[in-house]
Amino acid sequence: MTEREAAPPLRPDQYDRYRRHLTLPEMGYEGQQKLLDSSVLLIGAGGLGCPLALYLAAAGVGRLGLVDDDVVDASNLQRQVLYQTRDIGKSKVEVAKERIQGLNPDVDVVTYPLRLTSENALEIFADYDVIVDGTDNFPTRYLSNDACVILGKPNVYGSIFRFEGQASVFDASQGPCYRCLFPEPPPPGSVPSCAEGGVLGVLPGIIATIQGTEAIKLLVGMGRSLSGRLLIYDALAMEFNEFQLKKDPHCPVCGESPTITELIDYQGFCGLPQLGESAPLNGTSASDVAARLAANEEFLLLDVRRDDEFAQSSIEGATLLPLDQLDARIEELASWKARKIVVHCHHGGRSETACRKLLEHGFLNVENLEGGIDAWSLTVDATVPRY
Repeated sequence: MTEREAAPPLRPDQYDRYRRHLTLPEMGYEGQQKLLDSSVLLIGAGGLGCPLALYLAAAGVGRLGLVDDDVVDASNLQRQVLYQTRDIGKSKVEVAKERIQGLNPDVDVVTYPLRLTSENALEIFADYDVIVDGTDNFPTRYLSNDACVILGKPNVYGSIFRFEGQASVFDASQGPCYRCLFPEPPPPGSVPSCAEGGVLGVLPGIIATIQGTEAIKLLVGMGRSLSGRLLIYDALAMEFNEFQLKKDPHCPVCGESPTITELIDYQGFCGLPQLGESAPLNGTSASDVAARLAANEEFLLLDVRRDDEFAQSSIEGATLLPLDQLDARIEELASWKARKIVVHCHHGGRSETACRKLLEHGFLNVENLEGGIDAWSLTVDATVPRY
């Protein structure tokens, strides 16, 4: 906990609001005052951030920071429970602030409608007791971890994908950090995003409540945290499994001789092009590709999704070459080095990575199918199943 002026005695209305906390011997009056005097930064106001914000606000956490530069999209509403249909197109953090203040006016909500970067992370993190990671991308995940280690902040971690979730607490003062578990990020495009792989709508709520529980325990100083433990949840099997984690003495950020003592270029570390600096790719629409196919234009339609995705849904005439096999099998495409290749995946993310790989290998005429096979299903052929 950071040192700040102690919270004033509870008001009568607060006694009513937090009555169920006050009757818990482990929490009581002192614990509730700690919550009211505490602060939590939520990185991401998406699937994890939404239920986290609601439960932490309801519990009486005095100050909540929300970091997210996105706006509400219709596809968010399946799991991001802070938002309503009328909020589509609005700033997530502003909508969230309004909902949180309506739930509990005790909470001071600070919004950061921006992307977390190496330039702003330390300044933002410094004002909060606990950092909760609800991100869905590796650059921000590693950035959050390193900033927490440098500042000595606990990092309450959670991630979700399809039917599985993970949760832990990374606190380098007591145990391992995220880099002790995952020293290096996976190759770009090898791990689909939730947009590409899907996610069960209720799954974020389960993992978020675990994260919220851990955050409250840290703030109050009760119970045993998930530090040094990774909790894995399988929704289909309805099983929890726990794995013990050890601090890596050679960890580059929290080890005995750290080599990372300041924030780095996380886009580059994760093998991704710099924001705003990547060379523009040639893009094409689903309707344009359909017109070319109808005109019998010669080009290779390359599908870089996984085998199981291709079996589930495919565009007639497409050639499958999964992204994680592209480098090893690049010679199979040698005859197309100077001819047109149109690359597609589910929504366009993995195919963008594949296009850049092809260009790096000397392919001259590469285009990315914007929106992927999902755009094809929506605008060209509704018989192609969406997933």
